[in-house]
Amino acid sequence: ANTVSTLAAVIWASIAGIHALAKPYPLEQWAMREVVSNVRISPNGERLALLKIPSRDGNPVIEVYDAADLEKEPFRMDAKPMELRGFRWLNDNQILFGARQAVRKKIDGFNQGVYEARSGLLDLEKKKVTRFGGGGVGLASPLPKEPDKVLLAMSPPGAAKEGPFAKRLGLFLPRDYYVYDLKKGTRELAFQGRLSLGAYRFDADGNPWMAQSYDLGKEERTWYWRTPDEKWQEFYRMPIGETEFRPFGVAGIDDTKPHHAYVVARNGHDKLGLWSYDMKNKRFAEEIYRRSDVDVWGVRYHFNQWEHWDKVVGVTYVSDKMHAEYFDGKQAAIRRQLEREIPNGHIVDVASSRDGRTIVVGNNGPRDPGTYYLLREGKLQTVGSHQPLFASEDLANVEYHQYRARDGLMIPAYVTLPQGKPPHPLIVLPHGGPFAQDFPGYDKWSQLLANYGYLVIQPQFRGSQGFGEALYRAAYAEGGQQGHKMQDDNDDAANYLVKKGLADPARIAMFGWSYGGYAAAVAASRTPQLYQCVVAGAAVFDPMMQVNYYRFQLPKDFRERTVLMDELAVDPMEEVAKVNVPMLIVHGDVDQRVPVDHATKYRKLLDEHKKPYKYVELVMADHFYSTLFHNHQLEFFTAMIDFLGGNDCGPGGL
Repeated sequence: ANTVSTLAAVIWASIAGIHALAKPYPLEQWAMREVVSNVRISPNGERLALLKIPSRDGNPVIEVYDAADLEKEPFRMDAKPMELRGFRWLNDNQILFGARQAVRKKIDGFNQGVYEARSGLLDLEKKKVTRFGGGGVGLASPLPKEPDKVLLAMSPPGAAKEGPFAKRLGLFLPRDYYVYDLKKGTRELAFQGRLSLGAYRFDADGNPWMAQSYDLGKEERTWYWRTPDEKWQEFYRMPIGETEFRPFGVAGIDDTKPHHAYVVARNGHDKLGLWSYDMKNKRFAEEIYRRSDVDVWGVRYHFNQWEHWDKVVGVTYVSDKMHAEYFDGKQAAIRRQLEREIPNGHIVDVASSRDGRTIVVGNNGPRDPGTYYLLREGKLQTVGSHQPLFASEDLANVEYHQYRARDGLMIPAYVTLPQGKPPHPLIVLPHGGPFAQDFPGYDKWSQLLANYGYLVIQPQFRGSQGFGEALYRAAYAEGGQQGHKMQDDNDDAANYLVKKGLADPARIAMFGWSYGGYAAAVAASRTPQLYQCVVAGAAVFDPMMQVNYYRFQLPKDFRERTVLMDELAVDPMEEVAKVNVPMLIVHGDVDQRVPVDHATKYRKLLDEHKKPYKYVELVMADHFYSTLFHNHQLEFFTAMIDFLGGNDCGPGGL
């Protein structure tokens, strides 16, 4: 790919060629961050911009190419000493970008990390950057009838600290909205956000049509709608504590009916569906799409956002892969043709220029870490890849399975298959959260382990999202099942693969991060013991210390339910004497979500009880993948692969 030729040349200088490369791939390559990402076409289709990491330890730069000739030398911009994180086009010449910088060496407390973010505007004609004040900046509406203006959403400095429990519950932070004049570089306040009315959504012309509010006294969340000529009217209300069980997400305007919106909700069913909701009469009007096996995950928007801002054209769901069903036949035909044309087409995203003639296509799947293409004048050409040095035939297939837990509950799972004949050594890899889910696309950790010969199963244990309310609520049964039936689900995943003849019962380990790290810590003290060793990354070793970080920030229903669940959870701190397998513990020293104090306290107890373990502390690594740089990943992966394959994971290793 021409946009990654420089980096590829550097790395290829040290190896003979990708197909001659002895397997597994070197950990140096697995530790690489995404080489090319965030590929976007300008509204007029003349420029192609992307983020590229030009060297192993480098930070991303923005590169802007002539879309008619990608071989021409691009314009480049970095943000030193800050790190570019993403960007989007505002018009044909100006790009809104975000960047961050580590400004301290210690966290300020729970959810108060070492990074601070800023936004800026790059003018390609003037080669000039305009900086915005603190807080995030996003595009609220492109204002196509006013080509020199856009509507920007801006979070005031400190907004993240002002929201009483916004970080924990995903509630909106108060944002202000400005009409920004791209020619003059001036802005005018259009709407001021607040808890009593904020989180606006705008149509293409900049008219707010939806808003939300939070009544902190009643602990209720309320949705409002309006037309340009009317006042705000309430159309839905629910207790904040019920939002996790009965999600209500407004996806966009249903332009087939007046005063209707598309919403993702249960509406009395186990599985989330897509509905047309009558805002004027406050009722679910029509079921658009719902399945009996999995939740609706979200919607697809028109690939031409310049001409069809926020227009819903399809619905998505996740089972064996991310599937999409379309209402728009033309959109469906284009995407399905691209899925057939692109190598290893799996999860395909499309975005076009204003005239629809120039298209950027992104693909991601088990055998494609992420590749971008440009479709222009009937020619499809490769732009670049997240991981250009991996050949698709050397990556692993991912299968969708369902197994029955010991109490009869059906549990979905994703299985990544290494090359070679079974039975394989097995890694059970529970996700974080725990109220989250895995996706059957490209998962670096699963692919890394499979490349080194391990079979990997990612159980969607009770409490996982995406598979209906019953599976989700099962995590709360009898007060809470953390470390109990949720843990049984992980063990039952391993036993399921052993019974199928895919996994070797004498070679099983667990590896997890965050809640998955907690699950690994619990697994280390289980009897009878299923695992030979465990890898606990960023683990919640002390559940009560964790809940104490935020218990008084939560609304009452959330607080009572969460505290009860953590009180009933198996506490690894109290189980240290029962630890009966070797452990590898990995933690970032500036982890804001699960502070390193967890690992410090737990290791002290391991030492007191003379339990075998190894410890890796990643300097200046936070909790999140985006803060794990090349050096962090190389240190982490090296320690994990050595631990699993050597005598540290029991005699002979895994």
